Amino acid sequence: MDARVSDLFGSGNGHGSGAQGVASNIKLGNGHGGIPKKASSKSKRAKARSFRSFKPSNNTPYLPPEAEEGNIEYKLKLVNPTQNRFEHLATQMKWRLQEGRGEAVYQIGVEDNGMLVGLSEEDMRASLKTLHSLAEKVGADITILRSREVDYDFDESRKIAEVLIRKVPDDQQFLDLRVAVLGNVDSGKSTLLGVLTQGELDNGRGRARLNLFRHLHEIQTGRTSSISFEILGFNSKGEVVNYSESRTAEEICESASKMITFIDLAGHQKYLKTTIFGLTSYCPDFAMLVVSANTGIAGTTREHLGLAMALKMPIFTVISKVDLCTRTTVERTVRQLERFLKQPGCNKVPMVVSSTDDAVTAAQQFAQSPNITPIFTLSSVSGENLDLLKVFFNIIPPLSNSKEQEELMQQLTEFQVDEIYTVPEVGTVVGGTLYSGICREGDHLIVGPTDSGHFHKLTVESIQRNRSACRVLRAGQAATLALGNFDRSLLRKGMVMVSPEMEPTICWMFDAEIVLLFHAKTFHKGFQVTVHISNVRQTAIVEAVHGKEELRTGEKAVVRFKFIKHPEYLKVGAKVLFREGVTKGIGHITKLQPFSQYHPSQTDKV
Repeated sequence: MDARVSDLFGSGNGHGSGAQGVASNIKLGNGHGGIPKKASSKSKRAKARSFRSFKPSNNTPYLPPEAEEGNIEYKLKLVNPTQNRFEHLATQMKWRLQEGRGEAVYQIGVEDNGMLVGLSEEDMRASLKTLHSLAEKVGADITILRSREVDYDFDESRKIAEVLIRKVPDDQQFLDLRVAVLGNVDSGKSTLLGVLTQGELDNGRGRARLNLFRHLHEIQTGRTSSISFEILGFNSKGEVVNYSESRTAEEICESASKMITFIDLAGHQKYLKTTIFGLTSYCPDFAMLVVSANTGIAGTTREHLGLAMALKMPIFTVISKVDLCTRTTVERTVRQLERFLKQPGCNKVPMVVSSTDDAVTAAQQFAQSPNITPIFTLSSVSGENLDLLKVFFNIIPPLSNSKEQEELMQQLTEFQVDEIYTVPEVGTVVGGTLYSGICREGDHLIVGPTDSGHFHKLTVESIQRNRSACRVLRAGQAATLALGNFDRSLLRKGMVMVSPEMEPTICWMFDAEIVLLFHAKTFHKGFQVTVHISNVRQTAIVEAVHGKEELRTGEKAVVRFKFIKHPEYLKVGAKVLFREGVTKGIGHITKLQPFSQYHPSQTDKV
């Protein structure tokens, strides 16, 4: 990563500089604006161009050429196909749905090379009818996202349409995306999640966030200090499924084809270690940065953005509390955020979302380009623009495709332990993420490493995802596993549960290539830092700085770290994030120093 990302962690507001030489922000118009049928050719072409993805303008409107892989399919028209053709189209739809893990997008009226040809009204109706029949055959639903007119000097108007196809996968495993919620304290993170997941607007005094808090002091202060999870579902027709209408979590999981799991993180500086742990251990797909319209970029906002960028996480932003401010104040906050995102070290392309059409475009571009950063302005009290954020969540595709998912599932089982509970009449329960492989009820795994470097045998008795029972857990999914009467005192956060065949290597020391993002003085041998590597969080000592005596802000080096409490299970290539006071740095593991291979302890019991 560019060492200039250290600007996000240092002092100063960083608002004014760095915008030059960076692509200007995108601000799309309202795609649903009414254009008369007899509008000029020039205005119709302008309207067609707004439908395109974010690409340089051409005289003829084009989409990017169709890709053989992925979940996007172009069809010029689907009018009265033969039976053989219909069967071929159904097989093709199954492939696209598999590539999108249950979702596909069809562009109707578009050539394979991406040219927007368009269809007459009659052909469009016939094509959509065929598409609906195809979706029924494969067990899916269709939703028309948007349609546009194009004009090539034909006598009649011609249209193109963008259609979302969504189905519940055959094994009833809904598509699950995890979103980490970041932002300064009092920016409205928990309130926004409460409104989205409960289906009721806030009263302006924090009523919506009460169900998200886990501790009494959080309710008393209104500030999140722990990590909490909330879910928002969408059914196959794209309709919101949440806790409104007295639904339970189990009912939401049964009704939803797509699930957004929000990871609500703390905004206060003193809970920073909890926020970092949430970002590194829970493997979020995206980060949502919440900025208050009345305070702008303040407090930990810069630091949270820097952390997400250091972990190479796609980021979109929400400006909340617009009901408290004048339009001028909101616009000033938007401009401030745009300048901030375009500065060196960020190099983002802001994309202000002001209509449903913008939200559709933002969702597609956001997944394709890591530099695109959508900006939403909304209110949790008045509900202004909340629907645009829901449209965005409904359409946003997963980052990993089905092939990557299959490769992970074929590896040996590895489950990262993030939380440990004792549940009455159930016993010991661990929460975390399955990094690789498949985990089933009744599987025999080993957990460790202990302080002495050993692993203990255990049996998975039951599994729950999003508070509902689940028989099979697949790579990339988060869940809680019941371990029965397994001794809780043998467990700690940062452990892993792996297949006995894996023979895991554990270490006290490791080498990492790092960039020192910010440090007040010099970084040298003997310095102590808190190291975050996936779900591992432990204090380590700098044993050596290879090739240098000391490091200063912005410098790179290979550094050897040594844990001070107990050994850990690590992997070469894993991302490293370390901190101590104002000192912060990032990097990746280049070499492990294993002190022993896996040895079962004498006290192991199945």
